[in-house]
Amino acid sequence: MSPMDEDAVDRIIAQWHRELPDLELDSMALFGRLHRVSRKLGARLHRLRSQQGLGRNEFDVLASIRRSGPPFILSPKEISATLMLSSGGLTGRLDKLEAAGYIERLPDPADRRGLKVRMTDLGREVIETAVRTGLDVQEEALDVLSEDERRQLGELLRKLHRGFEDEPFD
Repeated sequence: MSPMDEDAVDRIIAQWHRELPDLELDSMALFGRLHRVSRKLGARLHRLRSQQGLGRNEFDVLASIRRSGPPFILSPKEISATLMLSSGGLTGRLDKLEAAGYIERLPDPADRRGLKVRMTDLGREVIETAVRTGLDVQEEALDVLSEDERRQLGELLRKLHRGFEDEPFD
């Protein structure tokens, strides 16, 4: 491999190989690249969503409600389950979204003590724009791959993901 083809992970792997030559470092290189790509793409999306007035947490809540389909109403419990959040972790997010006019809290007609969260038209407009522009950023990142490479990468990552699917994030 020429120095022009090297990336930061190659340089890290070369250092480890120099220091511990007996180690097989292919897995470190692979996961190092996955981690770096994920972090860098996440940073791009975060900057974009910040320009749109959304943090990652608010994006996740609005996306959860939007994906549920019409009438775009979920209970806090349903939202928490989708996002693997405690009810306390959700309350602050709902407060921010309500203050911005993206959602409203309504009494649950089936439970006097319960609430429903309804996405407003403004919230729907904001999340749809955020999803569309986010997809544009993702497509742009994948421009370095051919269609066949994208399909192959997708299949391999799906296979790898299945091995982790039941593990929690934290």
